[in-house]
Amino acid sequence: MENGKYSQEKINEFWREFLRKTSRCETTKYIDVFHFELTERWANELLRLVLIGQKKATASSLWSYEIEGERVPKVGDLSIVTDWEGEPRCVIETTAVTIMPFSDVTYDICKREGEDNTLESWREGHVNFFKAEGNQLGYEFRYDMPVVFEDFEVVYQPIAF
Repeated sequence: MENGKYSQEKINEFWREFLRKTSRCETTKYIDVFHFELTERWANELLRLVLIGQKKATASSLWSYEIEGERVPKVGDLSIVTDWEGEPRCVIETTAVTIMPFSDVTYDICKREGEDNTLESWREGHVNFFKAEGNQLGYEFRYDMPVVFEDFEVVYQPIAF
């Protein structure tokens, strides 16, 4: 989900600092700039969970990628995560990608998202999210809907949280 609030100049500066401080090749590219969720409260809370090391994965609708013409994440992808206001806060690297029906997600899988203590609460929250996203993008949530489950690690965080 592309974040339209950020300053491209600020993102470019953040990326150059990331490349310099991690000794990566200057031609290294990021795949996406985004914030989690559809609301300010949850975007900032999920970012907080990432920054403290609790959230290490995210789940997305495969249909959202298709509708928006975006490619599905791949292992090794680098992305910039922002807060709700578009301030870049960290760089994550995709470590695994699994596509499965929503109904097949188990607690062992969803607990890596670091958001819920039970499979039931994860399902409830994600059904609500996918219904809201579907209303915005033009798809209808179904339990057999393909979910892209992306594991990641924070590879750069300039400010301790």
